[in-house]
Amino acid sequence: MKQKNLELKNNFQLKIPEGKILKGFSKEYSNLFLKLNMELKDQSKTLNVLDKKFSFNFKYSELRKFKKFKKVAIVGMGGSILGSEAIYNFLEEKIKKKFYFFNDIDEKKILNFKKKEKFSKILFIIISKSGNTIETLSNIFSLGIIKKNSKNIIIISEKRDNFLFNLSKQYNLFYIEHKNSIGGRYSVLSETGIIPSFLMGVNTKRLRSNLLMILKGNNKKFFKRSVISLTKILSSTRYNNLIFLNYSPELEKFLFWLQQLVAESLGKKNKGFLPLISNAPKDHHSLLQLYLDGPKDKIFYIFSAENKSKVKININRNIKDKDFLKNKFLQTVKNAQKKALIQTLVTKKIPFRLFNIKRIDESVLGSLFSYFILETILVGKLLKINPYDQPAVEQVKKYTKKLLIK
Repeated sequence: MKQKNLELKNNFQLKIPEGKILKGFSKEYSNLFLKLNMELKDQSKTLNVLDKKFSFNFKYSELRKFKKFKKVAIVGMGGSILGSEAIYNFLEEKIKKKFYFFNDIDEKKILNFKKKEKFSKILFIIISKSGNTIETLSNIFSLGIIKKNSKNIIIISEKRDNFLFNLSKQYNLFYIEHKNSIGGRYSVLSETGIIPSFLMGVNTKRLRSNLLMILKGNNKKFFKRSVISLTKILSSTRYNNLIFLNYSPELEKFLFWLQQLVAESLGKKNKGFLPLISNAPKDHHSLLQLYLDGPKDKIFYIFSAENKSKVKININRNIKDKDFLKNKFLQTVKNAQKKALIQTLVTKKIPFRLFNIKRIDESVLGSLFSYFILETILVGKLLKINPYDQPAVEQVKKYTKKLLIK
């Protein structure tokens, strides 16, 4: 699949002819694809978040008073914060503000933050779909930021009887409703990600401008082949590890977002991929031996960006035997390592996919978010898996609360 600034390729190394694989799922896929298009228009469905007419629960004019803050701290867990981190990481060179992300229980981070920063100068965005996320509540009270009539707090949660919504009313804090139809890991293009993006100075219209490109023209055929091939691979149980080989630092946080999306959506009924993030070329010198010569249970997703290198290798003319590096850019070396890896994967008949970014901008990132959301949902439905729930995680949450009540 080719787009102006984004290129995707598959090399699944399937032994079964592609035509046979497609035929096996083609009718069911067509029915699901029709339902998908209906769900895009239905405001009660998760997929409506990708529709160009998606209705937000806020007005941009309401947020302008928060633009004055040069430092912003986002407090959340999982899907409530990973999308914003991905956007910040990907577009950091364009963003002039400092953002902090509290996405875990990390005492040292909280103590250092309290020593370093003046809280009255920081905007705090607190996000939890349920409004009761234990880690999020623990962090905001450890930080000690909740005060009556605070003008530097935004709360985003479902509008129902939950802790954060009730807190916003009790303390008169700025509140925005989180749609209950959109689960956390699918919420990056809703209020959860768009509000932080707007306050970063990101062009949010451009971020949402190309969300359904995969469903248009020749891209539809590529998308169908990808979904059905992944479904076949996952149902075979031979391959159960996804290795995200990342040659682009700008994508590291995006891959953490993708890791959650794949793991929580498809890890059910004794099925699922284990998605692991592997930074390259660093991991060429630690994990590559296992990748290439270990168990054949892995699919590789290779992510890269066509960045213009600014650093050239300068070698003193008196130094011999390193002419192959002389006057090369660092990015040139990295590209050579990536191409060498791909050649090796082909030779060893190891399945892989390529995701190559030709330009770092909002539209490309929005396309990546929407592509994986659509692909993951359709793979789940073809496998008769509910891609929206997370029953095992909910059980752990219940046990945790019981232990804390004792």
